[in-house]
Amino acid sequence: MSFKHIVSRDNPVFKQLKKLADNARERRLEGKTLLDGVHLIEAYIATFGEPELVIIPEGKSSVEATGLIQQLVDVATIMLPTLMFAELTPVASATGILALVKTPQLPIPITPKFALMLEDIQDPGNLGSMLRTAAAAGVEVVYLSASCTDAWSPKALRGGQGAQFLLPVVERVNLIAELGNFNGNSYATTMDGESLYQQDLTQPTAFVMGNEGAGLSKLALQAATHQVSIPMHGDIESLNAAAAAAICLFERSRQMSAK
Repeated sequence: MSFKHIVSRDNPVFKQLKKLADNARERRLEGKTLLDGVHLIEAYIATFGEPELVIIPEGKSSVEATGLIQQLVDVATIMLPTLMFAELTPVASATGILALVKTPQLPIPITPKFALMLEDIQDPGNLGSMLRTAAAAGVEVVYLSASCTDAWSPKALRGGQGAQFLLPVVERVNLIAELGNFNGNSYATTMDGESLYQQDLTQPTAFVMGNEGAGLSKLALQAATHQVSIPMHGDIESLNAAAAAAICLFERSRQMSAK
């Protein structure tokens, strides 16, 4: 294992890692991203093999991080001062280990029967949570509009907790075109649609979810074959986008199980 102790922000390796941590365009150009934490790195290794580089902070690492480092004996490792390491992590309390990896490319189903389409989702934590829910509910592919946040940002990866390694995510798509091409029923979520629970979701199904504040665009609402809402009690006007996605996706899963 090669080992380097980097202490300068002018070091080209650190500068490149910082670009990858901060910039979606850089991640797309390089085809690489950073994974934060033992769980996420282990999930990547289980499917795609060893990372290209391991990054650790100065000082004592956690037992879990130390154990993982000892397993990756053939992977180059760099150590950073704690403040520099913190600049690369998506959370205030660093986990103690990062890994540089190639962005996975999963095969995309030609005619999916269960899809999630997201328009203009801005919060990477929300996106990660929605991807994690989608993977758990059996979604076959997720399409992200060009205005969605990056699915491979450190924060989205942390929120997804490995979902991006299991579920094909197609970014920067023309969502209206994808809706037109989908071979099944598409359900746009809105405040005044038909009840979700009155729909037959046992056929090929795509759910279309919109921006956390503005909801779906008029074009997306018009392109979907149905407009649905989630019945709610009291004076609550709407749900968090991730919560709404979970309800819709698992209602389809429930109907398929009862079929």
